[in-house]
Amino acid sequence: MSDPAPTAPQTGKLLSVLGVAFGLAGSVGGTIGAGILRTPGLVAAQLHTPALALLAWLVGGLYALLGAICIAELAASMPRAGGWYVYAEQAFGRRAGWLVGWTDWLAHCIGLAWVATTVGELLADWLTAEVATNWQGRALALLVLALFSAVQLLGVRAGGASQELLSLVKAVAFLSLAAASFVLPAADPVASAAADSAGLLNQGPALAIGAVLALQAVITTFDGWASPVYFAEEFSDPSRDLPRSLIGGVLAVLALYLLINAALLHVLPMPILSQANLPAADAARSLLGQPGGQVISAVALISLLGLINTVVMAAPRILFGLSRDQLMPATLSGVNPGGTPTAALVLTSGFAGLLVLAGSFDHLLGMGAFLYVGLPLSGIAAQLWLRRQQPELPRPYLSWGYPLTPWLVGAGSLAFLIGALVSDTADSLLALALVGLGGLCGEIWQQRMRSKQPSA
Repeated sequence: MSDPAPTAPQTGKLLSVLGVAFGLAGSVGGTIGAGILRTPGLVAAQLHTPALALLAWLVGGLYALLGAICIAELAASMPRAGGWYVYAEQAFGRRAGWLVGWTDWLAHCIGLAWVATTVGELLADWLTAEVATNWQGRALALLVLALFSAVQLLGVRAGGASQELLSLVKAVAFLSLAAASFVLPAADPVASAAADSAGLLNQGPALAIGAVLALQAVITTFDGWASPVYFAEEFSDPSRDLPRSLIGGVLAVLALYLLINAALLHVLPMPILSQANLPAADAARSLLGQPGGQVISAVALISLLGLINTVVMAAPRILFGLSRDQLMPATLSGVNPGGTPTAALVLTSGFAGLLVLAGSFDHLLGMGAFLYVGLPLSGIAAQLWLRRQQPELPRPYLSWGYPLTPWLVGAGSLAFLIGALVSDTADSLLALALVGLGGLCGEIWQQRMRSKQPSA
């Protein structure tokens, strides 16, 4: 059982005004980025046949769905701001909670800086009609960060409305692209048959390795499904709305991903799809000619803007939860009248802005990917531990198939964590060093807080 947290002075209150519509928008907006425009080609290159490619997307979606089913139990039981930190703190104590919260916030900032930089580069290329300089792209990235931060400062209602709008536009854009692709003639049946034959010959160890690599790419494209948990405290009916948001969001993304892949397989022969760096752009050019590339750039921009909005809204809630439990300075739990943790938002956007100015993401992205893989594993461990150690904890929603479901998800998360460590050892060790540094800083802060408390 976790150590009791000291009571912090209440410096603000989050508003419980969100519902299922926002939860679904948050899940979709936090999951669908530009990855779906590129990943189908990577999967096709590994699996060689349309049936196996679609199966990989289905399996990856089911894995995410099992994760959502598990975490829905925790979110409904503990509807508090802080994300994964809340579950680790409840199960394993304040030190573990701090480590998970710090890791979660750091990963969000790295991802936010990279996505903002990508948006800045896209906008700079459009506005200058030529290859933009690094500083033009960075300036626009900072402007985008400032714009979305300003929207969040208006309050949770404005942030929620912007998330719902961006997610709706994103879904319509992808559905339109998929629907238009089915209007085109089917891919060359001779080429598709040849690809099927090649795939059948590619059995054995090579196919097994390809399947693992394909699943890694697919599951990465499903990252972000847990976004609703960061707003758990702000749902008007969390015990009902959080499970619906988590599970419904994964199902919506899975359906959209399967539809997009089916559309690409309809338009592009398997050999072409497997060699395409950006298969959605090839499909768009088949529809619209050369302007199709610009259409895909616009779709990518819409996807990334929705992702920025989600992260700018979610990450400050991690700091808010840590601060309210006296694991960070009290000022970070300050909330404005609109329900936004103001200081936490400024710190998040400011740190992401510094990463944008730093400009080198080679190692940061490797570290961020490793951190993101470890977070769901902490949630699964917390669920298993709490079921055993705190059976009296109220659980308005129970995971289907327990204990098989969390063990399957936990085994998968551990396998991907080990895979990330093996495939990118240097960046993974750097990420662990950052986690360790966070642990040291947290311990220093706790000692400082204890020294300020009056002795009994």
